[in-house]
Order: sequence, then C-alpha cells, then structure tokens
Amino acid sequence: MADLPRRAFVCGHPIAHSRSPIIHSYWLDRYGIAGSYTAIDVAPERFADFLAGLGEAGLAGGNVTIPHKQAAFAAVSRRDAAADAIGAVNTVWFEDGILHGGNTDAYGFAANLDERAPGWVQSRSAVVVGAGGAARAVVHALIDRGVGDIRLANRTAGRAVELAARFSGRISAHATEALPEICADADLLINTTSLGMAGDMGLPADPAWLPDHAIVNDLVYVPLETPLLAAAAARGLKAVDGLGMLLHQAVPGFELWFGRRPEVSPALRDRIVADLDRKK
Repeated sequence: MADLPRRAFVCGHPIAHSRSPIIHSYWLDRYGIAGSYTAIDVAPERFADFLAGLGEAGLAGGNVTIPHKQAAFAAVSRRDAAADAIGAVNTVWFEDGILHGGNTDAYGFAANLDERAPGWVQSRSAVVVGAGGAARAVVHALIDRGVGDIRLANRTAGRAVELAARFSGRISAHATEALPEICADADLLINTTSLGMAGDMGLPADPAWLPDHAIVNDLVYVPLETPLLAAAAARGLKAVDGLGMLLHQAVPGFELWFGRRPEVSPALRDRIVADLDRKK
C-alpha cells in the first residue's frame, strides 16, 4: 500500500495573514511530494486540545505562531537546544511517537544573513533593538555564530536587562537613548521591533550613527524596504530585509514533515514578493 499523503499546518490566532502555506505548497509542488500544508486558526483556549490531538487528526506536525509559541514550549515532550535557549517553540513534529518541539527562528535569521550578506559572521559587535521573542532568537543566533559583543537596546531598559540575563557571554543592556553611543562602532544592527511596519515611518535607530562598513538587518518584511533599510541604503550601507528569515526558518520543518530538505530559491522569493505586492 502506498504511503498516505503527509499533512502539516501552521496554527495561530489570527492566522489568515500567514505566508507559510504559500512557501510549503510551493515546495510540495516543486518536489512532487504528495502532501498538504494548511493554516488553522486556533484560539488560545483550544490550543492544548489541538496539540494533543495532532496524531489522531493525522497531522505529521506543523508550525506554531503568535500567540502559541510559549504554550507549545510547555506542552511538547522534548525540545531542541534552540527552543530551550529561546524559550519558545515554533515547530512541532513526531519522532518515535513522541511530540518534539524546536525553534527555527535563529536558524532562519542566520541563514538569511548568510545568503544576503556573506561575511557577516566576521562581525565583532552587534546592536539588537527590541527585547521580545524575536530578539531572543537573534541573540541566540549571534552567540551561536561567535559574535562576541552583543548590545541590547529597548525602550524599557529593564526588559533588555532580563533578556541579557537569559544568555551567557558579553551582552550588555541599554535604554534606546543610548543607541547613538552603542551604534558608533557596531558592525551589525538588527531591528526586532515592529517599528517601520506598513504605515509606520518610525526609525528604530538612525543608520547615520553607524560606521561605514556596518550591515543593517530589519526583521520587518512588510514593507520589504522599511524606512530603516531605505535610510541604510541611502547611506551606502548593506541593507538586508526580513523576508529571507521567513523563508529560511521554514526549511527545517519541511524536511522533518516531508522528508526532503528544500531550497530557498529566487523563484520562491519572487512568489512571496508577488503576494506581498498583491496585498498592498
């Protein structure tokens, strides 16, 4: 008997905006794999039951997004090292009948920079703006790749202090008022906040504060060129958008559920960019 098509999902609340079904459906078609990947809206009060019923529902696993990442972290039977370090799960799968949880955001962040800004790992210092879940993933990736001086800046300095305390290494915490000073010799600037998202013209930091060789990465990808990236490019700095992080973080999950490691190709990126353009 032929194997049944494998089924995976992304769940959140709300979830209609997710581009993940486009990404995974593209790969399923590209590699001729019998399977499906769908978006499922799961309210917080239903999430525990939803996760407990994955096997009975015939689901191989899936992605977990806002507001369920911390609940998934607590619910899975085993977690990978990235999930433990970041404190959140965004990918679940079955292994030997046991529900595992992982976090692929740090991988996606680093892989995006590997592709769009080769050599970024030579950075000695990085400024991370924000102190939420995305910042935790970025800090984990920076430490994993050997960046030795990480400076966290957040509007509420206490949250930056709490984030710094989660990790070992040379990590300092600052209020956003310190950004001009801590950016002055930084090799890398990463925005993990929502500043610059569609309709918001705010700058999380001014690229004018950075040295001429700095790389600027904005995790926001709607719009694709945020005010921060536009200002960085106008100054002649290397500017990296956040779309690649979305694409690359999807790779490990697809391999776990469907058995093939997919490629983040220009054609896939073009597919998502076209969808973003249609939604403007």
